[in-house]
Amino acid sequence: MTPRKRRPGTISSEELAYKVSELALSKKAENIHILDVRKQTNITDFFLICSGSTDVHVNAILDGILEGTDHVVRPWHVEGREALRWVLIDYVDVVVHIFQQEARDYYELERLWADADLEVVGDG
Repeated sequence: MTPRKRRPGTISSEELAYKVSELALSKKAENIHILDVRKQTNITDFFLICSGSTDVHVNAILDGILEGTDHVVRPWHVEGREALRWVLIDYVDVVVHIFQQEARDYYELERLWADADLEVVGDG
């Protein structure tokens, strides 16, 4: 797969994935996983999956990520803010999934993308 070209001064998808993981960790997100899906699909480069314990916690993680990336890149799309069970932030090359644990257990995205390279961030 051909790597995507990026504009000068912009952040790479890998840098963005790690930046988002740091922001999620700073908001005490749990079970932060970075999946490198570049070999499996061309729809995105990375999935970042993490969990929050309550809707308030999920919202705090969401706000922390949006505020922390605002000067670098803006998301193309954000959905799930109303229910806060599964929030998706689509940066195109990086897609962030913030779950409440019950929803994460139900959808098991890591299992769907089991062939992707997985990195656990923080305590896992």
